Amino acid sequence: MQLKIELSDQKNRGAQMSVLDRFRLDGKRVFITGGSRGLGREMALALADAGADIILTGRDVSSLNQTVAEIKRFGQDAIPIKADMSDTNDCQKACELVLEKYGPINVLINNVGGRRESIPTEEMSLDTWYKYIDLNLTHVFLCTKLIGGSMIKKGHGGRVINISSINAWNAIRFLQGRHYETAKAAIVQFTRSLAIDWAPHRITVNAICPGLFMTEPNIKWSTDNPEEIKSLIDRIPGRETGKPEDLGPLAVYLASDASSYINGASIVIDGGFTC
Repeated sequence: MQLKIELSDQKNRGAQMSVLDRFRLDGKRVFITGGSRGLGREMALALADAGADIILTGRDVSSLNQTVAEIKRFGQDAIPIKADMSDTNDCQKACELVLEKYGPINVLINNVGGRRESIPTEEMSLDTWYKYIDLNLTHVFLCTKLIGGSMIKKGHGGRVINISSINAWNAIRFLQGRHYETAKAAIVQFTRSLAIDWAPHRITVNAICPGLFMTEPNIKWSTDNPEEIKSLIDRIPGRETGKPEDLGPLAVYLASDASSYINGASIVIDGGFTC
């Protein structure tokens, strides 16, 4: 009898909302780290287009303000926070500010990260290792602990979306700096583990694993390393790189009610690079 009641409730809820309605984010508030440029910017714009209000962090005030202006064209609120999320003190203060002034948060997207330097492991100092682990991994833990922890206390459920990389499984042979692969692999397992822990609170935790996207750093790198970029593109079946705006719809899906049964997943978006 209980099963029949639950199935009936699900059927009734489905009848009240169209497929496209389930992708809407009206009334939701999203906190996205590194939201002023690149993939973060495109996700922020897509989420705003779907009806969400956006709080975003960035290090550059000009880029932040430009992205905020673009978000507001969708008729949504946009709040910029200048912060270096690789600095643990800055990261914690930013999260506390968000919760104090702009909460509650419905969706957290941990987007900040990057290789930044290609340093052979045998030449990397411990301080440099810590710096890039903080950039790519520690901020994910801190933001999830604070923002996700507030979701638990509020009791209304929520979404956590972590940006990992296909480098969680595939090391690029002609690059160094294995702090990046290490941190991105850790994010995948953190995502899977936390999905189990927080499922009873109706909080889903998923990861997006992008392949080669032409963000500003990658455009610069490809200009300086034309042979290496060609070898990567040749491994993509369609022989083309991803456009940053391609990531936006996936973020909308994972943030929305449409993905309510997706939990603990690491979704690869790489044009078939890892096939």
